[in-house]
Amino acid sequence: MRSAALLLTAVCLLLLAVPANAVICTIDDVPGATLLLPYFEVDLANPNGVTTLFSINNASATAVLAHVVVWSDLSVPVLDFNVYLTGYDVQSINLRDILNGTLPQTASDGQDPTDTISPQGQFSQDVNFASCQGQLPIGALPASFVTHLKTSLTGQFSSLLGGCAGLAYGDNLARGYVTVDTVNNCTLRFPGDLGYFAAGGTGDATNQNVLWGDYFYVSSATNRADGETLVHIEASATNPETSATGQYTFYGRYVGWTAVDNREPLATRFAVRFLNGGPFSGGTNLITWRDSKVRQGAFKCGTTPAWYPLGQEQLEIFDEQERMVTVQAFPVSPQPSGEGIIPFPAEAQSVTVGGPAFPVPFRLGWLYLDLNTTVTPAGNVPPEDPAAAQAWIEVVMSALGRFSVGFDAIKLDSACAVSHVPIGPLPR
Repeated sequence: MRSAALLLTAVCLLLLAVPANAVICTIDDVPGATLLLPYFEVDLANPNGVTTLFSINNASATAVLAHVVVWSDLSVPVLDFNVYLTGYDVQSINLRDILNGTLPQTASDGQDPTDTISPQGQFSQDVNFASCQGQLPIGALPASFVTHLKTSLTGQFSSLLGGCAGLAYGDNLARGYVTVDTVNNCTLRFPGDLGYFAAGGTGDATNQNVLWGDYFYVSSATNRADGETLVHIEASATNPETSATGQYTFYGRYVGWTAVDNREPLATRFAVRFLNGGPFSGGTNLITWRDSKVRQGAFKCGTTPAWYPLGQEQLEIFDEQERMVTVQAFPVSPQPSGEGIIPFPAEAQSVTVGGPAFPVPFRLGWLYLDLNTTVTPAGNVPPEDPAAAQAWIEVVMSALGRFSVGFDAIKLDSACAVSHVPIGPLPR
């Protein structure tokens, strides 16, 4: 009996040491090859205002490199850098620090021979990535680059880009989203650059499903703190849904829809509860990331990209007695000006349910959100389904100054297999 118990214990420990695998095309909280922070905010005017923190964690004993890209809310890449992780390592990042020019300090064994920057743990591998010589550890960003970050993420002119990168709200909040990929080597290439992805994870990016993480919005000025897990995106070079040319993959727009990135796509339709009263006096916010399916670069200030604003196929608002209001929706982008409700026009945003961008007639209820849309230019679409459009929604319900909760919206499908059949009344 004792030997059987010891064997069971050994098996359990072995299972704990191996990262969990999940089903491709089912986005769940298991280690992935890519992490997505769907939206961030940093108040540049108030050091005690809102900021966004996130972590990058290594679920394996093997040392890995992670490549971080900061994107504007209209999906223009404005910064990238590398993070070295020993086995089972964790790196926390405050985006306020990034926007002040301070990047995380990590280094592989070759750049850290005294083991003081990225110390090796008892269970952890620590190796040398020769490609990181001169790139890790990272020094402070020059003042001109800090200015570029702050202007490009607030919708102002960036001299480095020669144009604008995001929406100008005029509130001095930096907005955007972040991706993190496992990589073979230190690189300063973006996901759309030649060589970043190659067959079977042999480019800069790898298919190591070992990353996991979380994020928080924190504001001491308003006593606000909300948190959630990052979006965990798995890679597979053997599953047809993530390896066959023409399939919709997470980075599909950056690889010409060849699926060479091997990343599973997100969902397109969601169910979301909202509470605008009772204990949750602060209401409900929807943290939303969307795929414009366009490889976006800087654009002329005072204008917006051709695909903006993003449309949707169907929006339904229900109260708790199943009474329903249909929102006029347009399955194409850009949406017709001045018509209908366009609650999620950008690639990354936080939208208040019941606010000016998304008015609802009920205090309590739920939303059916079909965010599929066809974009302009029409030629840049996933061949398997031109109208499919992956997205992600997370829900934050708050009682201002007291407490808040955050969780994923319910995913009703996957962009691997999209249905465009609308929900509607049943025959009587």
